Amino acid sequence: MSDERGRRSAGFRRFWAANTLSAFGSTATAVALPVLVVQGLHADPIEVGIVNAAQFVPYALFGLIAGVYVDRWRRRRTLVVASMGRALALGMIPLLWALGWLSISTLVALLLLFGAFSVFGFAASQSLPPRLVARDRLLRANAQLDQGEAAAQTLGPTLAGLLVRWLGAPMALLIDAVTYVVDAILVASIRIEEKPSRTRGLVFRDMREGLDATYRHPVLLPLSLSTHVWFIANAASLTILSLFVLRTLELGAALFGLLLSTVGAATLIGASFAERLGIRLGEGAAITIARLIYPLAWITVGVVPLMSGLAGIVLLFAALAAGGLAGGVENANEMSYRQRAVPDGLLGRVNATGRSVNRTAGAVGAVAGGLLASALGVAESIWIVAAVFAVAALIAVLSPLRSARA
Repeated sequence: MSDERGRRSAGFRRFWAANTLSAFGSTATAVALPVLVVQGLHADPIEVGIVNAAQFVPYALFGLIAGVYVDRWRRRRTLVVASMGRALALGMIPLLWALGWLSISTLVALLLLFGAFSVFGFAASQSLPPRLVARDRLLRANAQLDQGEAAAQTLGPTLAGLLVRWLGAPMALLIDAVTYVVDAILVASIRIEEKPSRTRGLVFRDMREGLDATYRHPVLLPLSLSTHVWFIANAASLTILSLFVLRTLELGAALFGLLLSTVGAATLIGASFAERLGIRLGEGAAITIARLIYPLAWITVGVVPLMSGLAGIVLLFAALAAGGLAGGVENANEMSYRQRAVPDGLLGRVNATGRSVNRTAGAVGAVAGGLLASALGVAESIWIVAAVFAVAALIAVLSPLRSARA
């Protein structure tokens, strides 16, 4: 028994390291990609929205199917292949840029490929922890994973902003590609005996089981609906934020990276309190409180254009830090509730169902953010983002989610 515990503990540490490293690489992309699109390819607001949406579209196309096969395949192997595929897709971007062949259309095609591998990768990644830690330790494990990601998000954007300034945005994307390769190597080294929960059966029947488990559950239903709306608001906010910071405020890549690092630091602080709040208040209450912070944060962002100089920049940093704090608190509680409330044999499908609809909502939000910024203006669109975040919070407040415990 002690050997088994030690093996699982070592496996979780490697999984944590892989997850943290890939999160560090993703922060480089979070800074470099908007700079590449806005300043390097001179995209208009609608094109910025389309590029952001491209990463989400594969979830609408393959998300439900991915859940079925993650429950049928070995999750570790699926995650390894998905990481290598994402490394290939990202690595092609600087190569095409160097050859002079990169355009908005080719970038969108590569991001669609990246998203297709991500569909399977995230479904496997979110479903693997219950096989590495005991179920009563999942909240702590998810909090530790979030802390690692938040630490990467704290340091990564600032370094990425400097790298973008020194090397250019396309070359900075190579960092993310390399981290996915190392991620794959670390995950492949985990010693775990996996037996897929299902090996055969009708695909559509398995998909329906995942949908039923998600949308007929008294708590997972409002949690899912609130999260879907949140993804619309968040994706729209990311499209608008890059335009707001880089064009309206003209802060530049370095300050944009520092802004994302500040959000990462706040997320790390929130993740450090996630387990304590989840135990004391219940996962549902912790999630609901976090959801209430987002509209308040974006209302504050909406005030920034009315201010001038340093005061406006400080207010922007403080508002987005509040959103990061909320994200750190809610994510671990949401994942642990889902992992403990759903049987392991359904977990891949439930995770993939949620992520599929969430990312589809994200694609809609990203394009909508670009359209709003183009039609109404960047500053005016911020208020609509705040209103959509408020709808997500209202769903949580008015449902059984607010008092749920796994």
